[in-house]
Amino acid sequence: MQDVKDRLAREVAKDCKTVEDVHNTLKDLFRRTLQEILETEMSDHLGYEKHSVEGNNSGNSRNGYSRKTIQTRMGETELAIPRDRNGEFEPHIIKKYEKNASELEQQIIAMYAKGM
Repeated sequence: MQDVKDRLAREVAKDCKTVEDVHNTLKDLFRRTLQEILETEMSDHLGYEKHSVEGNNSGNSRNGYSRKTIQTRMGETELAIPRDRNGEFEPHIIKKYEKNASELEQQIIAMYAKGM
């Protein structure tokens, strides 16, 4: 587990020359992690992976994205929230009308610190 944390820290540090670089890298890592979780939630909701033939004629499918800006401790972060054709998808990680993700941000950083 420690090896994973060390490897992640080296990877983050590789391109960082200033504290601001570290800040921006962590902010981007947070955004990408949320985006991946949203995509996984959509796949779970629909019952098939993105681009899978199982989705053909399934009655519901992916229908693009809507933009959402959330406030974090690192500043504003823009996400692309996936949509489904039937309009039934409700994200769990960031609720529909939720705009502040500071507490969630701390949880994700703690997960990375533990090597998850």
